[in-house]
Amino acid sequence: MAEQEVIPVDFWFDPICPWAWIASRWLLEVEKLRPVRPRWHVMSLSVLNEDKPDLPEQYAELLANGWGPVRVCIAAEQKLGPEVLGPLYTALGTRIHNDNASPDRATVEAALDEAGLPAGLADAMDSTEFDEPLRASHADGMDRVGYEVGTPVISVAGSSFFGPVVTPIPRGEAAARLWDGVLAVAGTDGFFELKRSRTRDPIFD
Repeated sequence: MAEQEVIPVDFWFDPICPWAWIASRWLLEVEKLRPVRPRWHVMSLSVLNEDKPDLPEQYAELLANGWGPVRVCIAAEQKLGPEVLGPLYTALGTRIHNDNASPDRATVEAALDEAGLPAGLADAMDSTEFDEPLRASHADGMDRVGYEVGTPVISVAGSSFFGPVVTPIPRGEAAARLWDGVLAVAGTDGFFELKRSRTRDPIFD
């Protein structure tokens, strides 16, 4: 049997988003059973919501703290190449979501160390030096799906969509079946939305 061609799957994430974290771990499960290769990209909930008034206080605080991690991610990509984003995202996300760590400098520095990246990249947390490429990466993802949604954004074979928003992380064949279904609806001309209200908080196990 001929080997299947590996299909690149572009995935936009913000390290502070729990739903993107779950979806990213699902995509890594899919990679084990389907011929896909994730390519990681940065978007920013802080950028997405920066002009929105009257945000809930807790969410506004989250967004204020969210600038640091995305700036570090984009700085790492700009200086060292896009291949560093996967390991860095895993190191950040594990700390922020699984370990419930604050997205502060100590967390970022520990993640950089785990990913084998220079500690000095943490200086980007408080700098606007990389905001232009950050906004460009953000726009590249959001322009594909519209600005009334958030993260994750996935693009594959000419189709782009927000989601999936799912919890807990689908594993094994369940992950592969969900991928097949997502591709089916994403590839249907004129299909836009399936949605229901969330009744669970994110589960990271």
